[in-house]
Amino acid sequence: MNPTDLPPQPEAPPASAPANPAMAHLGPEALTHVAAWFQTLSEPTRLQILNLLRTQSRSVGELAKLCDCSAANVSRHLDRLTQNGFVSREARGTSVFYTIADESIYALCDLVCMNVARQLERQARRHEAFAPVQPDPSRG
Repeated sequence: MNPTDLPPQPEAPPASAPANPAMAHLGPEALTHVAAWFQTLSEPTRLQILNLLRTQSRSVGELAKLCDCSAANVSRHLDRLTQNGFVSREARGTSVFYTIADESIYALCDLVCMNVARQLERQARRHEAFAPVQPDPSRG
């Protein structure tokens, strides 16, 4: 078959957009659940906890010390992270250790961090464009 005999193909989505975006056809109730999931990530201490769990399981006490927070505060954050499926808990003797339940969260977090960094770089370049020009001392 000759390539010119093929029917025209629909235009491909941009490289950054998935071919079948999962969110495109969600109703209001499902979007409310997605928003709650993202809201869990909107707290800096929770992001710090996720980062600390990136390499190993940790106890509440260890996370509290590393986050410079009380154990009660870390426990509340871990409860929220557990409820939304970000972390899982495992009893070991008298201690409870937390670990990442789904490592794909790091791909999302890394993507967001890269996008934030790019935005900050663009803002910095725009601000530099308005910086006062320093006089050239050689033109005295």
